[in-house]
Amino acid sequence: MMINHLKLENWKNFAFVDVDLGRRVFIIGPNASGKSNFLDALRFLRDVAKDGLEQAVMTRGGLNSMRHIGARQRADVSLTVTIDGAWRYSLTVGSERRRPSPLVVAEVVEKVERSSGAEKWKEILRRPDENDHDDPARLQQTALQQVSANKDFREIADFFCSIRYRHILPQLMRQPEYFLPNPVSDDPFGRDLVYRIWNTPEKTRQARLKRINKALQAAVPNFKDLTIELDAYGSPHFKVNYEPWPPGVYQNETSLSDGTLRLVAILWSLLEAGGPLLLEKPELALHEGIVAMLPALFAQVGKDKTKVGRQVFLTTHAEAMLKDIFIDVSEVLRLEPGPDGVLALNATDEEIMLMESGLFSAADVLTPKTSPTELESLRFF
Repeated sequence: MMINHLKLENWKNFAFVDVDLGRRVFIIGPNASGKSNFLDALRFLRDVAKDGLEQAVMTRGGLNSMRHIGARQRADVSLTVTIDGAWRYSLTVGSERRRPSPLVVAEVVEKVERSSGAEKWKEILRRPDENDHDDPARLQQTALQQVSANKDFREIADFFCSIRYRHILPQLMRQPEYFLPNPVSDDPFGRDLVYRIWNTPEKTRQARLKRINKALQAAVPNFKDLTIELDAYGSPHFKVNYEPWPPGVYQNETSLSDGTLRLVAILWSLLEAGGPLLLEKPELALHEGIVAMLPALFAQVGKDKTKVGRQVFLTTHAEAMLKDIFIDVSEVLRLEPGPDGVLALNATDEEIMLMESGLFSAADVLTPKTSPTELESLRFF
């Protein structure tokens, strides 16, 4: 499953967003333009499905922190996603003056029905309903998060729960105090990566590590192989060998470079089964040549016939990545700050024409439009 379309209203620094999305989504824009906030809209839906509405809102500092800064007081926040062109889920969240906790203002689930070659949206759920009017306290929870209420669209709840966010910080992966018997689980910064790899069924783990080793041999000079084993205290660690090191000499994750650790984490995340994968600036600490190959890796995972391909969303500033001529115009989403909030823009007809000519890449056409206009003044700092 994948998200085909996203609509946001009053979400953080976006007053309004209405964009189509592909299997790969490259999100570009100046610093502080809202790239992470765009990803967080999808994380929010995951958190609502997994942890409930109140927890998802409180994790983000409350509803006031989620509202667009230009919105009127107590304006509602709305998110709508279309999935596989077959499902549409919409959630509007607000609050009452006398009760600051978040409330469901509207929740709608629709499914496409096909009949005689025609398609139409059939409503599966619409809230508030009669039960909500009889018991307003029900509006403190979405139907999405309730097993008793989401029976007819549980696959949507499961899909949202499968969204994964990764912003790998190698420094956290190295710190030994995080390698404990009860580590954090599904940590977006990679603190539990070694444990997650170790806890994968052996056959699957070995197959994935074989593919990762092949990639690392191409990307890291003198790299031989990476395995994983338990230490004397029962904690798993990487075991990395290089050529021409003598027998018995290895490195673990505490000695690996930032780039190597980040590349291992990205590759493992791509190989994991699951829903949309949200990557924050995957190019950090990587050589430009490796960065240039990342789009091909993302595309290959989507075409891998041995597993269900993952939709990949990523934020980036890397021109090397966007120089890939096989990046389709529909795959790049450009954020443009404006006086009324940040705009999320699909390619214009002119940009499409330039990129489809084969003479210009996304880096040539779109990256110059993300550069701050007063950048030259930094020379005089």
